[in-house]
Amino acid sequence: MKSYRHFSIFLLLSVLLIATAAIPVSGQYKNSTPIPPSVPAPDKIDTPFGTLHLTAGFPDKDSTQKLYDNLDFQHAVQAYLLGLPPVSQWANRKGMLAWGPPNTTVPIFETMMNAKTLELTANNNTPYTWFWLDLHAGPLVVEVPPKVLGLIDDMWYHWVADVGITGEDKGAGGKYLLLPPDYKGDVPQGYFVVRPKTFSIWIPWRTFLVDGSPAPGVDMVKKFTKIYPLSQAGNPPALNFVNVSDKAFNTLAPADYSFWEALNQVVQEEPTDPIDPTTLGFWASVGIQKGKPFAPDARMKKILTEAAQVGDATARAIFYRWRGADGYYYPNSAWRIGFIGGYKFEENGARLLDAYESFFFYATGITPAMDTREVGIGSQYMCAFVDSKGDPLEGGKTYRLHLPKDIPVKDFWSVILYDSQTRSMLQTNQQWPAVSSQTKGLQVNPDGSVDVYFGPKAPAGKESNWVQTIPGKGWNTLLRLYGPLQPWFDKTWRPGEIELQK
Repeated sequence: MKSYRHFSIFLLLSVLLIATAAIPVSGQYKNSTPIPPSVPAPDKIDTPFGTLHLTAGFPDKDSTQKLYDNLDFQHAVQAYLLGLPPVSQWANRKGMLAWGPPNTTVPIFETMMNAKTLELTANNNTPYTWFWLDLHAGPLVVEVPPKVLGLIDDMWYHWVADVGITGEDKGAGGKYLLLPPDYKGDVPQGYFVVRPKTFSIWIPWRTFLVDGSPAPGVDMVKKFTKIYPLSQAGNPPALNFVNVSDKAFNTLAPADYSFWEALNQVVQEEPTDPIDPTTLGFWASVGIQKGKPFAPDARMKKILTEAAQVGDATARAIFYRWRGADGYYYPNSAWRIGFIGGYKFEENGARLLDAYESFFFYATGITPAMDTREVGIGSQYMCAFVDSKGDPLEGGKTYRLHLPKDIPVKDFWSVILYDSQTRSMLQTNQQWPAVSSQTKGLQVNPDGSVDVYFGPKAPAGKESNWVQTIPGKGWNTLLRLYGPLQPWFDKTWRPGEIELQK
């Protein structure tokens, strides 16, 4: 019996050896191909989100979950950044419609906007008229008054048209006919026809001071502005003009989980045809898709909440600390360009994502007129977020900005301070956190240059040239030139950097 067991074991080992010898190693199969070492996945990968384990290229269950969590987070951050334009419009609309329903309510900042209103980088130089329209009921006519400068943007924050000085009426005033996205009816003569691609439409315009007073422009708006359905052209309804100057209300987009609920609302309400498939794909990847309920589970809610925080921080990093030389006006300067790739943020057919996404984090309104480079026409902007040493601007310190003589403007210039948290006008004891060529008592140096000061207290004797800042609050500034002249465009005139004062 013992010899039989030995023989059986010997026979089994012999069979295994023969079978093993018949199996060629990698590279010895009849159809084998050398595999580049860059192709196979390693059995173990250390990542910022944990260690991954794979067997013969197949991730285990725990690693698969980690990878999906990471993928969902990456998709969500990019979905957040791409969602900044429509959610900013959603917040803008929500804030303004608090004053009354669309189509019949016309808010006006009759004595300009001040820091009580939370609004992205608005100015305090010109009175705004700022209203929303709803085209669901059919075509609307907007009668635009003369001598205004305005625009029409849709709910996706796409530019639709200009009105007023840069619009088809060329500043003479006129009737604009807005047609809904699905309109297929007759189009009557006698109107400037506009075809928005969303039902919700935003129209802001500016009037200008006359002998230092906003009243003449505001009176003209109230006298000539009309909004009515095309069917009521013969009997336009009365409008409710609301003075919203010095009012505390919010038009800022959220940066928490509610961001996603706002984005979903816009996606459900508006045609998504104007949005490219990749952007819609990012939104769909986090559960926001036309005609489908948005119902993330607890895991996805946590990811979306974190992604909103990281997305907001990413937008701040991009805009406040731009990493390319193409974003600055001058070498070794802090003065930032607002439009990189023009008002469409494109170059050679490619969307410049960092420029596009961060602009809508910081600013309000989009139109080619904001990027017009014509001498004496429109306005030019540049912003600064750090001082001459590259350090963030702090509310507890004192700084000076030197504007050399012959500031190149046909109309006027202004320097306005904004809170780096809200991107809205800095809230201080001053009515307006600004100094401009319109400032009463502005001190001009003997050589024609101007020094502007920023700090908690005014330097002695410089009160009229000083903008108050608040210790503990970061701030940034926009320098605006209205009617810019040739020295601005050829850069023979250059503003100083913001210098920390000892």
